Amino acid sequence: MIESRIDFRKAKFLISAPDIAHLDEYLPGDVGVEIAFAGRSNAGKSSALNALTEQKSLARTSKTPGRTQLINVFALDDNRRLVDLPGYGFAQVPMAMKKKWQQALGEYLQVRRCLSGVVVLMDIRHPLKDLDRQMIEWAVESEIPVLALLTKADKLAQSARMKTVNQVRKELSDMKDWVQVEAFSALKGTNKPKVLSILNEWCHPEWLMQELAQQEDDA
Repeated sequence: MIESRIDFRKAKFLISAPDIAHLDEYLPGDVGVEIAFAGRSNAGKSSALNALTEQKSLARTSKTPGRTQLINVFALDDNRRLVDLPGYGFAQVPMAMKKKWQQALGEYLQVRRCLSGVVVLMDIRHPLKDLDRQMIEWAVESEIPVLALLTKADKLAQSARMKTVNQVRKELSDMKDWVQVEAFSALKGTNKPKVLSILNEWCHPEWLMQELAQQEDDA
């Protein structure tokens, strides 16, 4: 069966959920394929999602980091979804709320069976903070591939950008079988084709392709 390229421009808002339990209510069966986007509240996560889908307001952007307090799900087709997880770290919210978000993030990464890959977004000027490392480690321990996406790459000169990318790759080298590292700029579109290629690959896990092929045979 030939793998079709996913048109990420067709992403549409599906649902919002406060936690993994409610996500199961809205999407029963934990089926299909999900790609999660996670990052600190000032990492440019919403801007990246909008840039990758070529939609100005698919994910809400705000001058106040941490406004995304829900798990927001966007459908690509009947089988595939993008999941915008709550921002962590910087947000000026009560500690109890921060702990609730972190619990939801960890729970989602560790128990969501349909999760095919995780994009961990980090400001290229401030990569690999403690919570970023924790997110990456959670995913790798669950054998889920990770794209460490260094956002706001336009803020650095090309030489400084490559130096940071190589440094992050070195620091994550013990997990290189599971982690890819790329620079990205939502403003300039830096490495957008590369990122979309990775996401497209994650959208076609072997088990899903076999399942779709079986559905075609049955039809």
